[in-house]
Amino acid sequence: MTTIFDSHESKVRSYCRAFPAVFKNAVGAELFDESGRRYIDFFAGAGTLNYGHNNPLIKRRILDYIQQDGIIHGLDLHTTAKRAFLETFENIILRPRHLNYKIQFPGPTGTNAVEAAMKLARKVTGRNGIVAFTNGYHGMTAGALAATGNTYHRQVSGSLLNGVTFAPYDGYFGPDVDTIQYLRKLIEDDSSGLDKPAAVLLETVQGEGGVNVASFKWLQQIESLCREHDILLIVDDIQAGCGRTGTFFSFKPAGITPDIVTLSKSIGAYGLPMSLVLMKPELDCWEPGEHNGTFRGNNLAFVAATEAIRIYWTDNTLSLAIQHKAHLLRRRLRKLCDEFPAHGLTVRGRGLFVGMAFEQFPQLARQVSAEAFQRGVILETCGARDQVIKFLPPLIIEETMLDEGLEVISDSLRTVMQQANNNPAGGLPDSIAQEVHP
Repeated sequence: MTTIFDSHESKVRSYCRAFPAVFKNAVGAELFDESGRRYIDFFAGAGTLNYGHNNPLIKRRILDYIQQDGIIHGLDLHTTAKRAFLETFENIILRPRHLNYKIQFPGPTGTNAVEAAMKLARKVTGRNGIVAFTNGYHGMTAGALAATGNTYHRQVSGSLLNGVTFAPYDGYFGPDVDTIQYLRKLIEDDSSGLDKPAAVLLETVQGEGGVNVASFKWLQQIESLCREHDILLIVDDIQAGCGRTGTFFSFKPAGITPDIVTLSKSIGAYGLPMSLVLMKPELDCWEPGEHNGTFRGNNLAFVAATEAIRIYWTDNTLSLAIQHKAHLLRRRLRKLCDEFPAHGLTVRGRGLFVGMAFEQFPQLARQVSAEAFQRGVILETCGARDQVIKFLPPLIIEETMLDEGLEVISDSLRTVMQQANNNPAGGLPDSIAQEVHP
């Protein structure tokens, strides 16, 4: 029953509208509603559950910590849980990747991390402007929202969204337009109207924007441009990080080293809220308490994150598994797209961060998502028109379950195409109809 939610919870709720069930249990890549119906989860808490629901190895460590009356809330006090996390993150994540960052624990969400990163960049440089990118998404609080491109989110802010200039992301005008030269011209032309910015803020893979993937060359050129003009580079790795693209940091294969990195979502390892701002040591110019908050760091999340890093990131076993499953996923999706060649379906992404785009007929993406939910698979849509189905299965999903879920999605797409063809009011053009009824 959803009556209590409808009558007492704000209308602002959204995911429950797309997935109207009352969920009770979850394990690995499976969810179960209160009636016991099973769903395969290709959503993973919008990328928060990279290690699956109720991962038993992480759960055991959390329960042990609680049983021992470990510190749960500690502001920014020193705790044994925080020390273990910092040591583990340094020894297993940063040092082997030749990264030298100090760590700030802002508020527990991704938008908190982005706000802190932008604020720090402005403080370090003494400049106000931030360059962000078309279709970018960085959060819903005022500063992060100013750097978010989507009009639907921006228009209800109730305040001026200042201090951010938008530049075209890689491929925004198609493959033949060099958007780096556009940004370079804006920065180097004293009459462009763009004052020298404090920072450039970007996602290596734009999640909410439609699973848009920046090329390594483009990322390298952005870094070079920033270095030339003494502009800080901030990489928002909140959804693309923590292994989602196949490596712990999504930017590392591009060979770049951002000045500031934001992490959240799966850094909490168990669905526990936590976010990090990683900064080059020379940028740590904060005064004590200058950026504050009651929930700076989450000790349960420290425990979970420490265990997850120790289990999954001491070698490349998980990375190799992600690459293998990503290959299977993309191959199956491309084969499915080939069934409807006139429809223009495309597949894009990196690692287990994959999108199937319905650019010509965007309304079908939501219909496929809805049909898949009815058949027991949860996956969301993204993009400015919700025209992209986004695949975010837990990184630890078993191949058999991945295959089962893809079978359901394949059947869902075929059903939606059939229904669209049979609906005179909203049917497909003849060229598409022939794909369904050759």
